[in-house]
Amino acid sequence: MIEDTGATNSTELYDVAIIGAGPGGLSAALNLVRARRRTIVIDSNRPRNAATFHSHGFITRDGVSPLELRRLAREELEEYLHYEFHQAVATSVTRVGDAFEVSTKAGLEKSIHRARTVVISTGTTEVMPNLPTLRAFYGTSIHSCIECDGYEERDKPIAVIGETGDLLDRALLASQWSDDIIVFTNGVGAVSEADEASLGAYGIRVDRRVLQDVVGDRTGLTGILTADGETIPRTAAFVRPVYEPRLEYAASLGLERAADGFLAVDSEGRTSVPGVYAAGDSATPGPRQLIVAAGQGARVASALGLDLVRAEAVDLPPRALTVK
Repeated sequence: MIEDTGATNSTELYDVAIIGAGPGGLSAALNLVRARRRTIVIDSNRPRNAATFHSHGFITRDGVSPLELRRLAREELEEYLHYEFHQAVATSVTRVGDAFEVSTKAGLEKSIHRARTVVISTGTTEVMPNLPTLRAFYGTSIHSCIECDGYEERDKPIAVIGETGDLLDRALLASQWSDDIIVFTNGVGAVSEADEASLGAYGIRVDRRVLQDVVGDRTGLTGILTADGETIPRTAAFVRPVYEPRLEYAASLGLERAADGFLAVDSEGRTSVPGVYAAGDSATPGPRQLIVAAGQGARVASALGLDLVRAEAVDLPPRALTVK
């Protein structure tokens, strides 16, 4: 029984509550409403890529703004009878009987929505190196996704900045677009001597100094400023964030995590809790690309629809990820 928290309780039982309206969540929603599943999408309208002017690699939409892509997707969804959108922050998800209750907050308004299944698609938070001016150039001449924006920065002097252990692979990936690359570890990132030798074979240098900031002007990035006062000329940079999943609201579900802290899922997005699925960056390793997240959303919708049919038609047990 729900405690009286002052929230408005929806009387409708949805087939699916999708938390997060990025490409993963919206792709799942489109496929689910086309399967005539009552679907509510809950989103705070605070996308991770809001600072990005252009997204790339999405077939038929190469160069479109991520915000425009979201707008177009929601416009398409509005044509379907079984779709509903609620702009709010999801604050908790709990299992109550045979359903899930998703609590939300929008300003002073609190609501509770009930659904038979839940799709988690709230993506990630990017934790950037502590460089004060980085955000001023982020989305224009500094990017986080090499696969997305490497082509636009082709043949430029490129900096690869990071504090993680995968800088070798990040720099090698960037070498497809430039032969003038410097890896900056900011005194933290892990590049072994063997890795540095491998990078050297590609003409890629490694600078292990602590960084003070990035510098630039109205034209964009012009250099990387080290703590000892030297400015290394660079006109483009790829920063390697630490990605953290946005999952605080789902803590009560006790979902299993993978070694990297993201949700453990099977190949179709089922989590360790029956009825809970994950689409997009909440569970997907690899490129943080819109088209990858959208593909995951479509796959989750297919699996979720089959699981609902199994439960409705033949009373078969729900499926969940088997954690080994």
